[in-house]
Amino acid sequence: MEDQVVDQVPVIAVTAAVGAVILLLVLLCNVRKSLSVSKKRKGKNQTNGVSHSKKKAPPPQSKKAKPSNRVVKHSFSHPWLAGTLKGHGGNVLGLDFSVNNKYLISCAEDRTVYLWSVKDFAQKEHKSIRSNVELDHATKIKFSPDSRAFIVSLYYANTIRVYKIGKKDDGTPGNITAVLDFPQEHGNCEIFKIGIASNGKFIMTAYKDTTIILWDLKGEILAKIDTHQMSNSCCVISPCGRFVGSSGFTPDVKVWSVVFDKTSSFKEVSRAFELKGHNAGIYSFSFSNDSTRMASVAKDGTWKFWDTNIEYQLGQEPYLLHTGKFVSPGLSTITLAPDGLSCVIATGKTLTVFNTVSGNLAVTYENVHADEITEVAYDQGSKYIVYTGDRHICVFYNIPGAQAKVADLTEKKMKAKTHSIRERLSPQLDEARKYLENLLETVSQKTP
Repeated sequence: MEDQVVDQVPVIAVTAAVGAVILLLVLLCNVRKSLSVSKKRKGKNQTNGVSHSKKKAPPPQSKKAKPSNRVVKHSFSHPWLAGTLKGHGGNVLGLDFSVNNKYLISCAEDRTVYLWSVKDFAQKEHKSIRSNVELDHATKIKFSPDSRAFIVSLYYANTIRVYKIGKKDDGTPGNITAVLDFPQEHGNCEIFKIGIASNGKFIMTAYKDTTIILWDLKGEILAKIDTHQMSNSCCVISPCGRFVGSSGFTPDVKVWSVVFDKTSSFKEVSRAFELKGHNAGIYSFSFSNDSTRMASVAKDGTWKFWDTNIEYQLGQEPYLLHTGKFVSPGLSTITLAPDGLSCVIATGKTLTVFNTVSGNLAVTYENVHADEITEVAYDQGSKYIVYTGDRHICVFYNIPGAQAKVADLTEKKMKAKTHSIRERLSPQLDEARKYLENLLETVSQKTP
């Protein structure tokens, strides 16, 4: 019996050893397989030796996003809506009226520029001339003082391009051709406002930092202005061509005088005056056609109307005429009518029109576009308000302005100190009343 037990010991030992070897081989195979799978997974998460085991953020975009091509169906109707200008295939970004008040020009993301006839605004059909912006698209657009040319700010090139408007044999506008591109001067800082002085002596480009550049008509720099306002929110050349104004983070509007000598050679840029009175940064401001009135709108939820018919050389400051309040859910722009009798504040998709004679709210238009309003303008005669926030341009009758004109002339006649002044104002008042009466009759026919 002992011999059998002794004989079985080696057998048991051998069996155990063989089992241990087999178990070890199995473990080694599993470990190898696991390492192989891990290596494959790691390989899938690597590109050029850079590990992506954790989700990486996408590479930073360029400073300008690609324009949106989405189409949003939207309808808006109102008795005071004179018409809608259709033609652009992309969102309209810029608008401007010619000084002779014959044309409206517009630019859009679809690389097109359209020239519209103002006399057709109240008609069902709207004639237009189309031109293309080669290899780019325009973000802002401005007519030259003689209405024979215009400039645009280019989206990708970030500079100014000059276009000439040809004439047909009958004197109507003809071919539109590009004649000059300005040099790109301010790196990648985006141009957000442009302008041409009414005297034709200089062009302005304003950038989103604190820089304003004044150019001559050939693309040579005359001066650079640092506004010292942390960032520019609005920059405008006054319609009289004498001033350049800017607003930004600070609660004031700074206005500079652009001075030329008797030979029309550029001399200097000097500080003229400031608008002070808001309690927060100013979003936007605007001049009347003769630059004797200004309007401003700020983050504090107020808009102000100013008398700027002053002798600033003697240290005289603008007079505050009205302060009004408005609902301010965000960035707002203000546009003053050329005659200074009404103004429009655009906030998001809402337009609010005020009577500047009384300072009272005249009318509010809500959800006027599918997207936020990008541009608002008055025609030179203050008869129409045009605005855009998508691919269409809406044209409103400026009834608040017509009402304000009647009220203004009535007040002036009552306060007139001499008979001759009253005699001079009487026909103007009669004409204004008749125009308003006809306008109200026109819109009443649209009311269902």
